Amino acid sequence: MEICAGVDEVGRGCLVGAVIAAAVILDPRRPIPGLADSKKLTVQQRRNLDREIRQRALAWSIGRAEPSEIDRLNILQASLLAMQRAVLGLSKKPDVVRVDGCHVPDIPLRVESCVGGDDSISEISAASILAKVIRDREMSLLDSFVPGYGITGHKGYPTSIHLQALRLRGVSDWHRRSFRPVTEQLHSSSHGR
Repeated sequence: MEICAGVDEVGRGCLVGAVIAAAVILDPRRPIPGLADSKKLTVQQRRNLDREIRQRALAWSIGRAEPSEIDRLNILQASLLAMQRAVLGLSKKPDVVRVDGCHVPDIPLRVESCVGGDDSISEISAASILAKVIRDREMSLLDSFVPGYGITGHKGYPTSIHLQALRLRGVSDWHRRSFRPVTEQLHSSSHGR
């Protein structure tokens, strides 16, 4: 039987924090009902499934790329790096790696891109759930270190609240300096108003 790892990432469109990827190899003898694209699940459903995935999966791993790596590489390459780290961190070697989306990381394994895979391939759904739960926890923790941006409420996406806080409070150490709203804020701060 072919061993498949599913891979997905979260946090590409955020202004703050790491991009997080997960790789999951499910156990076909222990199916997990309710797996779906993490964006279609409630917070509680994701948390419950996260716990089940960690307990029932044959292997799972998390990879990440920090804001400094995102700024140096660009968000696509940093996302692929996080995915590569997640796959290479698995305790079992898969026969095939299925990645959500049209871009795949550079790894010495057979890799397939699967557009919409987070809603149709159980292993990718599981990876999307793990990555989302972990990143959401990190954003809540970051909110306590960097108060005033409301990060828990919008997870670092460029909402109007976050953009207003960025203008009022300036750029934190966890912001992605290569993203336009942050770059613009840095530029306006260095030139005064």
